[in-house]
Amino acid sequence: MAKFATLAEAVASNLTDGDTVAFEGFTHLIPHAAAHEAIRQGRKNLTLVRMTPDIIYDQMIGMGMVRKLIFSYAGNPGVGLLRRLRDAVENEWPNPLEIEEHSHSAMANAYEAGAAGLPCAIFRGYRGAELKRVNANIKSVVCPFTGEELAAVPAVRPDVTFIHAQKADRKGNVLIEGIVGIQKEAVLAAKRAVVTVEEIVDDLDTHPNACVLPSWTVTAICEVPGGAHPSYAHGYYARDNARYLEWDRIASDRDAFLAWMKENVLEADPGVFASRVSNLRSA
Repeated sequence: MAKFATLAEAVASNLTDGDTVAFEGFTHLIPHAAAHEAIRQGRKNLTLVRMTPDIIYDQMIGMGMVRKLIFSYAGNPGVGLLRRLRDAVENEWPNPLEIEEHSHSAMANAYEAGAAGLPCAIFRGYRGAELKRVNANIKSVVCPFTGEELAAVPAVRPDVTFIHAQKADRKGNVLIEGIVGIQKEAVLAAKRAVVTVEEIVDDLDTHPNACVLPSWTVTAICEVPGGAHPSYAHGYYARDNARYLEWDRIASDRDAFLAWMKENVLEADPGVFASRVSNLRSA
């Protein structure tokens, strides 16, 4: 059952060095505040999993927290490269980074397999693609019923998944609206799940098409207004495009990156996300 906690408490209790961890959100509801708290707590030797690594993973990789990245498409959305990721792959700075690249389809199926408790995902994919030449975890199997050749990849089963959502009620149920992405499956696949939310309410006031995670699927809930910024939270605030553009400049230089991380993450008040969103709304 879900426990209500501060973000610092939830990260300290659920994320340990060497874990396989997913910070999931597909363009929307990306859990930036949770990732920043993991950075402040100095976690190391992590395997990060994510369908679309963007600037939070760039930051975690640049801070030397990551041993391996399992992903599909890595980039600063709408801008270009993840410069800290590229520096780690090409120059091993600040440490070597192992990468396991998949398609979006493979990652989505791998999360679903993990959520179902299956050892692998089997699907139609990778036909004509060459990723299997550089990824030993892409296999082929023959359907015993049709003889069709299918792709197979290992299930994704994180030690802990972090997501951001709009609301949780006081019973620990979580409401996700807008682009749901793979957040539900990432939570169900994980041993532990931490959810940051914009607000805690008495009643979720859901509609028939809402995605609700029942309290028994969640380990900890943290009220963190603005916790997805600079990505957006449907119904609360828009995407802060200027921040993504700014990140490309910051991340292009190692010293500028470290200085920004020190000022804006390591020494920042955890309430900075709420204040940034307040400023965004008033702009």
